[in-house]
Amino acid sequence: MRKLVYAIVVLVCVMLGASFAVLNAEPVRVDFYLLVRDVPLSLLLVVTLTVGALLGAAVSFAWVLRTRMEVGRLRRRERAEAATLPQPAQGH
Repeated sequence: MRKLVYAIVVLVCVMLGASFAVLNAEPVRVDFYLLVRDVPLSLLLVVTLTVGALLGAAVSFAWVLRTRMEVGRLRRRERAEAATLPQPAQGH
């Protein structure tokens, strides 16, 4: 059942992507200072979205990595401080 739902979702996404490409097929002039290209609007939008998603993922990955390193550093410091504390007396 799960595979069927997945297949339907993929099919709907492909159909939406194809219709998006057909509806936005007119060329758009893109000027890269030294290079001027005419590309389909749909391609330009997909490339822009992909680059933005990759940049966002890279920034998020860097933040997660920095946070994990901070957590590890704090845990090591906590263990070191706990080792220096006097141990409570056992028994009454």
